[in-house]
Amino acid sequence: MAENVTDHIRDNKVLIEPQTNSRPMTLKFIRNSSLLLCAILIALGVGWYIGNHNIKGLADLVSVAKNPTATVQTINRSQPDNSNVDMSLFWEVWDKLERNFLFKDRINYQKMVYGAISGMTSSLGDPYTAFFPPQENTTSKQNLNGSFGGVGIELGYSKSQLIVIAPISGMPAEKAGVMAGDYILKIVDEAKAISKDTYNLNINDAVNYIRGEEGTKVKLTLLHENASEPYEVELTRDTIVVPSVEVEFGKIAGNKFVKGDEAATVSGKLIAHLRLSRFGELTDEQWDKSIQQILEKNDQIGGVVLDVRNNPGGYMQGAVNLAAEFLPSGSVIVKQISTQEPDQTFRTQRMGRLLTIPLVVLMNKGSASASEILAGSLQDHQRAKLIGTQSFGKGIIQSAEDLDTNGAGLHITIAKWLTPDDNWVHEKGLTPDVPVELDPKQPTVDIQLIKAAEVVLKP
Repeated sequence: MAENVTDHIRDNKVLIEPQTNSRPMTLKFIRNSSLLLCAILIALGVGWYIGNHNIKGLADLVSVAKNPTATVQTINRSQPDNSNVDMSLFWEVWDKLERNFLFKDRINYQKMVYGAISGMTSSLGDPYTAFFPPQENTTSKQNLNGSFGGVGIELGYSKSQLIVIAPISGMPAEKAGVMAGDYILKIVDEAKAISKDTYNLNINDAVNYIRGEEGTKVKLTLLHENASEPYEVELTRDTIVVPSVEVEFGKIAGNKFVKGDEAATVSGKLIAHLRLSRFGELTDEQWDKSIQQILEKNDQIGGVVLDVRNNPGGYMQGAVNLAAEFLPSGSVIVKQISTQEPDQTFRTQRMGRLLTIPLVVLMNKGSASASEILAGSLQDHQRAKLIGTQSFGKGIIQSAEDLDTNGAGLHITIAKWLTPDDNWVHEKGLTPDVPVELDPKQPTVDIQLIKAAEVVLKP
């Protein structure tokens, strides 16, 4: 998600987060949402205890009562197979809180239920498996729509520490010098009385703390990768608008990528700089428009630089669709591996329009998930060289399901994915064929793009 990164299946569509796609892919993995809800009820023990435990104010866990003082609906379910869980402790704590907690006005039974479910998912030790209360679920769905209030950071985890997957171009975080790979150590929002250290912080909470209305402020304490001293920035939130796909045409002149009239004064063929920021709701439509622009200038173009730097991912099917632009129909793009279902191999299902044009892929530490699927497939098929730095390394997939309640959601890690050559990138990333680091002493010079252009134009 912006302020998150997720790999999901939503409504029978695979997302590789932070989450509807015009070319849906149905997976056998998709469970009926109501079945998942039942699983939650069973795991909470309501089946064998709730029948004798009417709690005033607790919303119905099956059909969430509109009345805030409703009692729990009795549900007759047996204890799950192969489990030996004594739920009496849960209800004992519940009763003691209800009877003895000093600040009665702070007791919110619905939030207590949400907290219990969140604790259940957190106990699995996977930060990408998470329960989303209604507001958070709504926020997660906004991630790929490209418009929300925040500072412009894609979030992820590295060894239980919150990390910047990618700052969004032109947004407050990037303008303040926040970089891909920065660790976020602390979040402070004085107006909301929030001051949170981030180690083991639930990613949904982190998103909520960092996001906010345009014009409000949030302070972040960060640590650059390989640095010894943290730094602090105060960011003013803005409306974050992120296009999925953009293309620019230019040429390399010295240490610059020049465009328009300036490019016309430089000899040689044009380079199509095709920037892909995420795999979201509008990606297919924007991609088609950009490819059409390339085709219209085809005779003038010497190569395409596909730029997935700071692309945190999105719909997995989007990666398959876009890879098909450069590979023959039937090419393997990604393999999905699970202990619960048969392995699946996803292939291109159309003939691409740019099968022979010279191509390189530009990536960095902020390239994750679906962008790694795209880059990895092109590398394995020897269709494109990878330029830049090691990618993020997120090789797992989550289902993202809306629960049949009042808008809550559940994300569950259900599978891992491999490149066509069976490479699992998780926590290691893709290795570039041509390693190129940006020069911090020349922040206005895009050395990686210049190198990518040189490589793509080589005969």
